[in-house]
Amino acid sequence: MIRILIPKNNIKERSYIVDILFDEFLGLEYEINTCSDNVYQIVLPNENKIIIEDHFFDKYPKCLSYLRRESIPQQVIFVKNDFITENDIPVIYGNDKLKVSDNRIICGIDIFASSFFMLTRWEEYVNKTRDRHNRFPANESLAFRNDFLQRPVVNEYVEMLWKMLVFMGLNQIRKNRYFKLLLTHDVDVLFKYYKLKNGIKEFTEDLFKKSDLKIFFKHLGSKVKTHLNIKKDPYDEYDFLMSLSESLNIRSYFFFMVKGNSKYDAEYRLSSGKFKSVVENIKQRGHNIGIHPSYNAYNDIKRFSAEKKELEKEIGRVVYGREHFLRFEVPVTWQIWEDNSMVWDSTMGYAEKSGFRCGVCYEYSVFNILTREKLKLKEMPLLVMDGTYITYDIKGNENEIELDVKTLIKKAKKYKGNFVTLWHNSIKENISVWNVFKRVFSQYRDNSNYISD
Repeated sequence: MIRILIPKNNIKERSYIVDILFDEFLGLEYEINTCSDNVYQIVLPNENKIIIEDHFFDKYPKCLSYLRRESIPQQVIFVKNDFITENDIPVIYGNDKLKVSDNRIICGIDIFASSFFMLTRWEEYVNKTRDRHNRFPANESLAFRNDFLQRPVVNEYVEMLWKMLVFMGLNQIRKNRYFKLLLTHDVDVLFKYYKLKNGIKEFTEDLFKKSDLKIFFKHLGSKVKTHLNIKKDPYDEYDFLMSLSESLNIRSYFFFMVKGNSKYDAEYRLSSGKFKSVVENIKQRGHNIGIHPSYNAYNDIKRFSAEKKELEKEIGRVVYGREHFLRFEVPVTWQIWEDNSMVWDSTMGYAEKSGFRCGVCYEYSVFNILTREKLKLKEMPLLVMDGTYITYDIKGNENEIELDVKTLIKKAKKYKGNFVTLWHNSIKENISVWNVFKRVFSQYRDNSNYISD
């Protein structure tokens, strides 16, 4: 068994990140003890050692004293060594030291503190900058500012750690992992023409802003045909999304809303026949249903609990989902989900940028940085959202968007991780992005054994 000796301060934080890397990610047998040294010592059964220098927690021996903006490095360095999987590796905390002998490695990269930084998102707690939806912006993140948001840096740390362990003679077998594709769908709008009044704003814009009678009559005709059941509603893409998932030998995840109290919330009612029909179809085909809490539920436990209870009355037990507009408050939102017995959340992706907000493409148990407790709740990080290429200032044609999505898929595959995408049923009218998503995910139909649910 591996013995891991950690310094005697910030023990809960250190133990958490050791558990994540060694247990959840690598699946190795180990025990943790404390020591008087100010380094991490990884002692293998053959008594060979890996010494990981502490470049963070020992500077803040008092509990929670690290939680300040000044603790975030202004920039990272990129170093090379014989144990990395890419051309270089970002170093959030530490240096480029690497001394290798027959029975010892001394590593200057503080793998533990750097991984803790990314996974717990304490950066978002101490940096109070927010956008108009009270979200932490991607361009404020250390990863974006130092150009590694598109890299699963924690996965890179894990592979470096594993290679050092093997080099030092570890004979344990690591956890078997495989690439997993998750197609998830936030149902913000059940149908475009859910009510008779729906579409009025669009028609007005056609007439007065665009001055386009042709488009006006096209949209009006679509609405009339939909209400007369002559034509399928433009947002009724549930069967298509499920059929695509089935062709890939996986099942989609549909996250439904309970009506909230803001202008950004859904209009559909859970008691309506239309909602019940959609849900029954999803259940009959064996796909998954979760919750998409309303706009103001992300930091309101009473609202979240009430919405979960109401949704469960209609569809049964709810254990996973994603916050509306990707609104999130560290660590409040995670604790709310934990207190409501949720199994996993998939909010942790940026609305305006694709990439690895948590620095990882594995699901993992989250940590409440204030209570200093590891939670049962898992985070399933979101990597790509269709709306990123529609709503935000993302310049590019279909080919460039497709390249971005494929690049992230390639990285998730390399580390045998999860590729989690958000594909709304309501974006069909944005034909460019819809076509990209359809094309990218349809290509796996002849390779379904590589993608397992």
